[in-house]
Amino acid sequence: MVRLRRQKIADQADRYYLYQESVQDSEAEIDFIEETWHKLRHRPAKLLREDFCGTLNTACEWVRRDTRHYAIGIDWDCDVLEWGRLNNLEQLDDDQFSRIILLQENVLEAQTESADIVLAMNFSYFLFLERGDLLEYFCAVHDALVDDGVFFLDAYGGYDAPKELIEERECDGFTYIWDQASFNPIDSRMTCHIHFEFSDKSRLDKAFSYDWRLWTLPEIRELLSEAGFAHSTVYWEGTDEESNEGNGVFAPTESGDADPGWICYIVAER
Repeated sequence: MVRLRRQKIADQADRYYLYQESVQDSEAEIDFIEETWHKLRHRPAKLLREDFCGTLNTACEWVRRDTRHYAIGIDWDCDVLEWGRLNNLEQLDDDQFSRIILLQENVLEAQTESADIVLAMNFSYFLFLERGDLLEYFCAVHDALVDDGVFFLDAYGGYDAPKELIEERECDGFTYIWDQASFNPIDSRMTCHIHFEFSDKSRLDKAFSYDWRLWTLPEIRELLSEAGFAHSTVYWEGTDEESNEGNGVFAPTESGDADPGWICYIVAER
C-alpha cells in the first residue's frame, strides 16, 4: 500500500497573511497618527498617502475610520499589491473602496494629489542604501505634502540592531523568526530575513528578505531637514514596568534610553 505524504503546514502557508499577523498593527499605527495629527494641526486630515504600502492594510484602516478619509497606496511589487487588492481592498464596502487609489509605481517618481499625511512604515525606506537616494526620497515626500502636511516614519536601533542574531516570537498558530543574517559596519548595510515555523515543525524559510541600510536617527533627522522639513520629532516608546518591554505608548522626546533594541516614530512637519 502506498502511503500518501501528509502535507506540511508550511506548504499551505500564505506569507503575506503571516506578515500582517506578526509584523503589522495597522490599528495602533492609525491611532498614533490620528492622535498626533490632532495635537499638531487644528483641522481634520483627509488624504493619507501610504508609501511602500504592501498589502494596503494601513490605507484600508484609514478609510474605514471616517467617511471623510481618502487614501493613496503606492508600491512597486505587483504580487503584494494583487494580494492586498484581493484580501484587503475587496473586503471594504463600496463607499470605502471608492476612497482608495492604488498605484504600482516607484515612490520616487509617483505624482499624486497633495496629501495631508504621508507614511513610510515598517522601516521600508531603509531600502535606500545611499545618502543621496534617501535625500531624494525625502524631497519627493516634502513635495507631495500640502503646506502644513506631516510625514510619519518609524525606525529601529539599539546596540543589538547591528548584531548577527536570531529572535523568535510566538504568534497565533506559528512562530515568527527575525534573522539578522549579516551586517557590514563600513557601510551599515545588512541582510535580514523573516522565517515562519509551525506546530508540525515545518518552516517557511526566507519568506521575506531585506538588503537595507541601518540608518541612525541623527542621519534621518538631518536628511529630513535638508529635504526642507521645518521640524522633526522623535516619539519614543515607554517601558512596561513589569515586563521591562515596550508598552506601545509613544511620547515626544529629545532623550532616549540606550536599550539593546528600540522602535520609535519620527514625525516630520513640512
